[in-house]
Amino acid sequence: MSHKPTDSQHHETAPPATSEPHAANSDAALARIGDALKGLRYGSVLAIVQDGVVVQIERTEKTRLGKSER
Repeated sequence: MSHKPTDSQHHETAPPATSEPHAANSDAALARIGDALKGLRYGSVLAIVQDGVVVQIERTEKTRLGKSER
């Protein structure tokens, strides 16, 4: 006995919507990330991406004390 799916049982998944980020947005984000890296000796730069677009950049900087300052 073959089983033929009814409309309520038949599920087709649409391909995920992809939106390529605009080149200008990507260039601007890369420039901002580069700016965040400038002068950073100890720390990190974190880029938050949503739907393929950089929406936030976080910079955490640490200051290391020399032996004379400890």
